[in-house]
Formats: sequence, structure tokens, C-alpha cells
Amino acid sequence: MRITIIGLCALLVTSAGIGLVQAQQQSPQERVAALKGNLAASQAALRQYEWIETTVISLKGEEKSRQQNRCYHGADGVLQKVPVAAPPPAEKKRGLRGKIVENKKEELADYMKEAVSLVRQYVPPDPARIQAVKDAGHVTLQPDGTGKRLRLTFAGYLKPGDSLGVDVDLASNSILGLKVATYLASPQEAATLDVRFATLSDGASYPSNVTLDAQAKNLTVAVQNSGYRKLAP
Repeated sequence: MRITIIGLCALLVTSAGIGLVQAQQQSPQERVAALKGNLAASQAALRQYEWIETTVISLKGEEKSRQQNRCYHGADGVLQKVPVAAPPPAEKKRGLRGKIVENKKEELADYMKEAVSLVRQYVPPDPARIQAVKDAGHVTLQPDGTGKRLRLTFAGYLKPGDSLGVDVDLASNSILGLKVATYLASPQEAATLDVRFATLSDGASYPSNVTLDAQAKNLTVAVQNSGYRKLAP
């Protein structure tokens, strides 16, 4: 019996090793196909959930805005966001100084909206854009050296000169994180995105923590998705 158990364990270890080697040897085309499949499956599964999205915007390290939304997909599949609580109205100052302050606030508000919009264009990655970059021959694969994870980098994913790096688990093909180098209105307004993914009990991957750093304006956007639970039937 002992020999049988040892032999079975050896077989399982060998099989797992062969599976990992095969995963490591997948071509860029196979990797991209697996990534697209994971994205599609996760997005389909997430339509069964609702969750809380918390967005914090900071300027020079000082928090300027915090908003929480209840998120879920409607019957038409479109993502819905319902504010958990409305922010208190800002007190307006009078006179010329008040106008200058208001103009600066409006300028900052526009910039913040642009930054939040930029996050949504990269998170989650769009399978169609991923395929387009792959078809253009602008995808590279880089193992991390441990044999357990791999980074797929898509150059020119959304804008000329940008790059989207997707870290995937070699065994499960699940997404571990994103690294994005991009910019806002112009290349002089550089921005980076650091995204960490987590996995729900049904295997669906979701962006748990997203941080955008817009260095040109000393602006940071941090998004946290939490409290996932199945929608009532």
C-alpha cells in the first residue's frame, strides 16, 4: 500500500510538472487566447454580483474627493453605479478671489474626471484591443524567473506610445495584476496604473485595487472594489 501511495504521489507531481512545462511553452497566440478567455469568463461571472466601488482622489498627497458607488450590471448588461451617499455641497466664496478659486476647482474637477475616465479605459482590459495589438505583432512575453507567472506586454494598447502589462498565473491563466504606462491629454502628462486582481470563490477575477499616478499634476486616483455578493434572483 505504501508503494502504491508513493507511486500515486509521484505520478501527481510528475503530471503537475508536465502541465506547468506545457503552460510555460505556450505561444504568444495561445497565451493571448487564454487571457481573452479568462477576461470573458470573469466579466460574465461578475454580472451576477454587486459590489462597492470606493474612489479616492488626492492632490499632492491631500485627499480632495472620496466617493462610494454600489455597482451592478443591469438586465441589458450595462454597468450601473449608484452613489452610496451624496457628497456635501462645497461652500462658495464671493468676490474676485472666489471666482479664481472656483475656476481652479473647475479645472481640477475636469482633470480628475479625465483621470478617472482613463482608469476605466484600461480596467478591465478589452479583449478586442488585446487581439488587435496581438494581430499587429506588438505583444511580448516575459517570464518572471520563478516559472509561476508571466507578463504579457501590449505596446500601443490604447494610445501611441503607451503599454499595458498583464501579469498572469501560468497554471490557471488567471490575471494577477496590470502595469500600465500611459498619459492623459499629451505624452507630457505621463501617468502610470498599478492594478491588483483578486479571485472570487467561483474563480472570477476582478480588479481589487487600482492606483493611477498622474505625475504631471501630482494627482493620484485610488479605486477599491470590495464587498462582492451575489445579486438576488
